[in-house]
Amino acid sequence: MTEALTIAHHGPDVVPAMRDELLAVHVDARAELLGQPFYSAERFWERFESYVKDASFSMVTGRLNGLLAGYAFGSRLPAETGWWKGMQDIADPDITRETGGRTFALREILVRKTYQHRGYAHQLHDALLASRPEERATLLVRSDNPARELYLRWGWSLVGHLQPYPDSPRFESMVKALQSDG
Repeated sequence: MTEALTIAHHGPDVVPAMRDELLAVHVDARAELLGQPFYSAERFWERFESYVKDASFSMVTGRLNGLLAGYAFGSRLPAETGWWKGMQDIADPDITRETGGRTFALREILVRKTYQHRGYAHQLHDALLASRPEERATLLVRSDNPARELYLRWGWSLVGHLQPYPDSPRFESMVKALQSDG
């Protein structure tokens, strides 16, 4: 039986104090990719620091007996976002329309290798998205990432392809409708 995660919600203010823990999870979860510049700890943290500057940044952490087992984070896309720049293979151009409150970008879900394949990523995913006020969420996933199939099962739909950084892989871009209380 899988032990329940202790999930906590955080804003950007806690990130600096959690730097070492957050990086340790990244390094563990992405060990086989660390030789690629985009996935190096330095590049990851550079991106992370830019994300936490956004006031809409939100993160959930999952702990097991006090150890940070994983986390997920993201932020709202502004109306003038560069998120969709360079989008390819898009069937509906409205996908790239932003209002400043339409889309939450789920930027990362990371779980230590020891705790993968136990449903923890799904718990973090659901906890992060559960109370989002936006109408939809978006994420980017490598086509060879086993998580891709999970995202499809969790209700995400492929909408195109995107390479957000010169040193990044070409990702599949997905969207998912979020539940609204209204």
